[in-house]
Amino acid sequence: MEQEKKVIEHTTSETVKEMDEASETKAMKKIEAALFLSARFLSVEDLIMLTDINPLMLKELLNRLIEKYNSEDSAIEIVIKENMWKMDVGKEYVSMINKLATGNAEFSKTEQETLAVIAYKQPVKQSVIVKIRGNKSYDHIKKFIDVGLVKAKKSGRTKELSLSDDFYEYFHLRDKKLEKVNLEKKEGEGN
Repeated sequence: MEQEKKVIEHTTSETVKEMDEASETKAMKKIEAALFLSARFLSVEDLIMLTDINPLMLKELLNRLIEKYNSEDSAIEIVIKENMWKMDVGKEYVSMINKLATGNAEFSKTEQETLAVIAYKQPVKQSVIVKIRGNKSYDHIKKFIDVGLVKAKKSGRTKELSLSDDFYEYFHLRDKKLEKVNLEKKEGEGN
């Protein structure tokens, strides 16, 4: 009788452990799917809403995913910014991915052209962009501001537009921006 009780207790504890592991695995897959599909930074609140996982478990599982993806064994990484998370392609694979990214892009061709004009002319008044790109550019500019790629500040009856730091991170241009700033500083010192 005592032996049977020990076997039942052992079996029960093993079963509970297996169920906990299965539950954690399922929760981690939910977080992974949310990060993969979002293509933007997600807060704890966003992830809780999407996955219905409690905050303590969520943070623990995020740390495990970061360990998994931010290793040398993965071309994918989880980027952390201001207590928000995003799944992205590792920097060394960005140029390859950009070559593949044709067709259903995140931004339409006309949106990309509007963003390119803003990037080229920045800081630039919204009214100038509208003259160049037409009335549809109002929608494009609003979208870029909403996703955080463009900053806007009031300038008379229009807005002055410039690229945000998120733009450089989104397009993996952070190092190029710093190189440009350092080059401009050196040129300024030479005068």
